[in-house]
Amino acid sequence: MVSIDGNTVTNRVPDTPESHKCYKAAWRWHFYAGLYIIPFFLMLAATGLTMLWLAYLDGRDGERIAVVPQEQTLAVSALADVAVEAVPGGTLKTYLSPHRDDMAAVFRVDRDGAAHMVAVDPYDGTLLQIYPRRSGWYDFMDNLHSSLMLGVTGDRMIEIAASLGMVLIATGLYMWWPRGGGWRAALFPAVGRGRNLWKSLHGAAGFWISTVLIFFLISGLAWTGVWGEKITQAWSQFPAEKWGAPLSDMTHASLNGGRKEVPWALELTPMPASDAHAEHGGGSQGAATAAAGAVTDAAAALNPTLDQMDALAREIGFDGRYQLSTPQGETGVWTFARDSMSNDSPDPTADRTVHVDRYSGQVLADVRFADYSLAGKAMAVGIALHMGTLGLWSVLANTLVCLTVIFLCVSAIVMWWMRRPAGVMRLAAPPMPSSMPLWKGAVLVGLLVSLAFPMAGITLLALMALDLLVISRLPGLQRLVS
Repeated sequence: MVSIDGNTVTNRVPDTPESHKCYKAAWRWHFYAGLYIIPFFLMLAATGLTMLWLAYLDGRDGERIAVVPQEQTLAVSALADVAVEAVPGGTLKTYLSPHRDDMAAVFRVDRDGAAHMVAVDPYDGTLLQIYPRRSGWYDFMDNLHSSLMLGVTGDRMIEIAASLGMVLIATGLYMWWPRGGGWRAALFPAVGRGRNLWKSLHGAAGFWISTVLIFFLISGLAWTGVWGEKITQAWSQFPAEKWGAPLSDMTHASLNGGRKEVPWALELTPMPASDAHAEHGGGSQGAATAAAGAVTDAAAALNPTLDQMDALAREIGFDGRYQLSTPQGETGVWTFARDSMSNDSPDPTADRTVHVDRYSGQVLADVRFADYSLAGKAMAVGIALHMGTLGLWSVLANTLVCLTVIFLCVSAIVMWWMRRPAGVMRLAAPPMPSSMPLWKGAVLVGLLVSLAFPMAGITLLALMALDLLVISRLPGLQRLVS
C-alpha cells in the first residue's frame, strides 16, 4: 500500500494524464487519512498485541492460577464461602470455573461498589489470591484500546480512525494496484535503497494485509458507539420475546461489569425475569428443564442453591470452563455463560447462555450460537478471530497482524521524513490536481463510504470543507500543508 511517500514505481505509474490526476488525488486523501490514523493504529496494534498475550498466558481476569490437582474437588458452595469470607461484608456475584484441573477456581465478590476477584484452590479450599477486578495490565490496555480512557469522546475518536481506515485501504490499494501485469512487484518487495526500498516494503506488506485489516476494522467497529451500537448491533440483537418468559428492565449489558464480556448478539437484549409466583416445572422451557433429569428435579425446590445450579449447568452441557452469575434483585436470574470472547472456550460456535428462575430452578432461556442472527454469528466468530481466542495458532496469527500494522505506520513516517523538504516546516502533502477526471465516480464512492460509516463521512466532509474554504484561501496555511 503506497503511503505518504511520493515516489512512484515504474509499473504502477498511471499511463494517462487522467489516471495520473486520479492517482494524485488518491495519494492526497491517503496522506490526510494516514495523518490522523497513524497514532491510533500504532496504539491499537500495541495494546492489542499486549492484551493478546496477557489473555493467553494469564487470563482476562488473571484467573490462570496454577494449583496441584488432587482426586476430589470441594463443593462450589464451600469454595464460595472461602471467597466471601475473604471479603467481609461482600456479596457473591460470579463463579468462574477452572479452565483445567490444574487451575484455581475464581469468584467475583463485590463490596461497597468495588469488585474483588478471589482465587481459591478447588481441592483444599486454600485462599490463593485476592485482587481488585479490572485493575491489571490487561484492563489498562483494554481501556486504552477501546476509548483512550476518555469515555465516549475516546470511543468516537477511535471510531473515526477505524472508519477512515477504510479510506486508507481503498486509496492505498488503488495506488499500489499493479498496472501492466506487474503482480510480482505488487506482492513482493523489490531490492533497493532509501525511499524506494521503504516504499516497496510498505506497499507489499499493505497489499498482503489489506483484506485482514478490513476484517479487523469491521469487527472492531461493531463494538463502537455509532456504527456498532446505534446501527449494526441494534438491528441484530436476539429477539427476547421468543423465550415466552417475563422480561426484565435490565439488558444483558448489565452483566458486562465494565468491559465487553457478553456476546455481541445478546448485549442489547433484555434479561428474563424470575417470578416468585410462577408454578414450578411449567413454562415454555419446561421440556428443556425436565430433560436434565434428577439434577433439575433437585434444583426445582424453592431458592435452589449454588451447588444445585452448578450441578444443573454440568448436567445440561456446560463442561470445562463456564461462568455462573448469581441472581441480583428479586427478579434476578441465575445465568450460565460460555463464550469465546471471554476465553471460556476456543470455539465460538459453542457459545451458550442459559438463564434459570431463581425461585423454581426452571430454565427460562437457552440461547446458543445457532439461535443468533446471521450478523450475530458473524460477530461471534469475528470477535474470536479479532481477539485471538481460538488457540495458540490465532495468537501467533494476530501477533503477525499487529506487528505488520506497526511496521506500516513506522514505514509511512519514515517515507514522509525522507520526502519532506529539508529545513522547511510543513506537512508536504501531495498537491490536489487542478481538475479531476472521473470526479462523479469519486463522489459516488465517497457517498457510499459516508453512508456505510457515518463517522468517516462526517470527517471527510469536514476535511473537504476545511481544504476548500480555509486552506485554499490562506496562502500561508496552504504553504504549510502543501
